[in-house]
Amino acid sequence: MGTKFIKTHQPCHTCGSSDGLSINDDMSTKCFVCNTFTPSTIASEETHTMLAEETEVKDISFLKQYREGVSVSVSDRRITKATMDKYGVVKCDNNLYFPYHDKDNQLVAAKVRSTKEKSFSTAGAWAKGTLFGQHLFPIGGRYLTIVEGEFDALAAYQMTGSKYPVVSIRNGAGSALKDCKQHYEYINSFENIIVCFDGDEHGVKAAKEVAELFGSKCKIFKPLPDYKDACDWLSESKEAAFVDRWWRAEQFVPDGIVSGSTLWDEMSKPLAPADCFYPWQGLNELTYGMRFGELVTITAGSGLGKSQVLREIVWHIVQKTEDNIGLMFLEESIRKTGLSIMSLAANVPLHLPDHEVGEEERKRAFDNTLGTGRLFLFDHFGSTSTDNIINRVRYMAKGLSCKYIFLDHVSIIVSAQESGDERKAIDEIMTKLRMLVQETNVALVIVSHLKRPSDKGHEEGAVTSLAQLRGSGSIAQLSDMVIGLERNGQAEDMRVRNTTKVRVLKSRHSGQTGPACNLLYNRETGRMFEIEDEPEVDLL
Repeated sequence: MGTKFIKTHQPCHTCGSSDGLSINDDMSTKCFVCNTFTPSTIASEETHTMLAEETEVKDISFLKQYREGVSVSVSDRRITKATMDKYGVVKCDNNLYFPYHDKDNQLVAAKVRSTKEKSFSTAGAWAKGTLFGQHLFPIGGRYLTIVEGEFDALAAYQMTGSKYPVVSIRNGAGSALKDCKQHYEYINSFENIIVCFDGDEHGVKAAKEVAELFGSKCKIFKPLPDYKDACDWLSESKEAAFVDRWWRAEQFVPDGIVSGSTLWDEMSKPLAPADCFYPWQGLNELTYGMRFGELVTITAGSGLGKSQVLREIVWHIVQKTEDNIGLMFLEESIRKTGLSIMSLAANVPLHLPDHEVGEEERKRAFDNTLGTGRLFLFDHFGSTSTDNIINRVRYMAKGLSCKYIFLDHVSIIVSAQESGDERKAIDEIMTKLRMLVQETNVALVIVSHLKRPSDKGHEEGAVTSLAQLRGSGSIAQLSDMVIGLERNGQAEDMRVRNTTKVRVLKSRHSGQTGPACNLLYNRETGRMFEIEDEPEVDLL
């Protein structure tokens, strides 16, 4: 009797299709996009866990069998009882129970392997489990090895002297990237990450994908044809050879060197005007909009509306794209940030106490902004160290797939550093941000304060310039674009006081600089809109 489909329209990890894969009743799979057929002997574990996560077992009956189990060695794999004890693997009846814990280190699930039938199943709240073995090793160590399966974790840990953390992904090579994204912060906390996946096609592909996620701190263990995985090395008594190869794991270097003669197809494509435009025509005419891979600095004097300009850009991106957006507004709470973004959707400054709207309108504003699931806010709890900020930006880009990230502002990060050398601190944070933009290909918009000019202050409408940026010049040098905001916040005339001149100080893309547009702030709606003419300057 032939097989039949038990699940269709599933994601394919071979070609990347979101719905081309079908699962057969024998756990083999067929993708109707790339025509890849994966037999049950390879696909069974991955497809089983795919189904297990969707139909998660709610009961905890496996706990009884687990608690009744005893620790044993696995002689055919040469895994010792001590190693089994370390990872809490037990045997009950004819089953081995591999425990999985949640983020609070509570036992919530197990992978159950039959020693007679060589089959497996999952039990408990499988979707809540972290990486196998993760609960045993605290964050921040020097070395972390990631393998494909539970037995491989036991073997690699034992062969490396039972001294270095080893964890296993949960769902096989096809879901390695998903598992590592889900536990990005834990994995990324280690100084060195050694990816030791199987030597087959699926394992090699998954190892590269995971290495791309963590960059230069990642090393890839190169298997040999005769030893597909860590268990093969241990069962053949090749511990010393494995450890030697483990120490010599190659640092991951991403692909990127190409011959110019191969680029005609790429060079012949028409240029896209922008990945997203700014909300204002005058600014777009000088800059040609926003592009991924660019670092944009917005600067102005203190209290002149930099954050409001950022929010207008954020709201514009929400309306014009489907991309995720990361928000790191370090001078305000996430409540203030959230209400300010909602205010733009409602055309009412909800963050001010004298402006109220009905519950229905407030909910509509929430649904159109925060409720889309595309906005991710950073609740910094006062922790603004350089490394903390860089890690959060990287996580937003890689773990949350944010294509636009807003950081307001660099100056507060610099002031939190212990060195007391402002120039050195600015150089450090800007260099790391520049490298991060290149690594992740996000559009990063940051805010920086200005040095006070010698005569009229910026709060009185002084013209901005690159020379007034703080530090040794790294902000101007490393930014692809610098936009200055100017406003006379002390003017007697209300229109003058609420009008911001937008000036392009640097544009690496177009080379065009100078005054771009004028934005008038409406106090009733809390919005900024472009006006044709600059109001007459009110001389104090």
